[in-house]
Amino acid sequence: MVLDAKGVLAAAERFPWAVAAPGERHWPDGSDFLEVALSAVGPEEREGYIERLEAFVGQHRARLEEMLRTHGPGNKPASRGRYALIGQPETLVIVERMESAPFLLRGQWEEKEEIVFLDDLEFVWGPRIRLSR
Repeated sequence: MVLDAKGVLAAAERFPWAVAAPGERHWPDGSDFLEVALSAVGPEEREGYIERLEAFVGQHRARLEEMLRTHGPGNKPASRGRYALIGQPETLVIVERMESAPFLLRGQWEEKEEIVFLDDLEFVWGPRIRLSR
């Protein structure tokens, strides 16, 4: 099964409290980041992934709101060019993958994107926690 990137992005966009307004985002098109994050979703996880993402975002609402509030677009850390991924809807998928498949995500990321973006996001997100399943 192939994940529908547009469907996943549409699901992420349904959480306006976790993403910056379109005009405030660093990248109007973050599809490259989404592609890397989705490449870290294993075949056995693809069915029902959107529902899993929605549950994850709901479970971590306070943490995601705080991340956007403190490091998102328009904040002092973001004004220095750091934390550029915060506020992107694609970041919800990246953070979910940081929790669910951190080593696979990092391996995929190192091959395709600048690692500093992932490092910054990991720093702001904080220590990895285990999800109860």
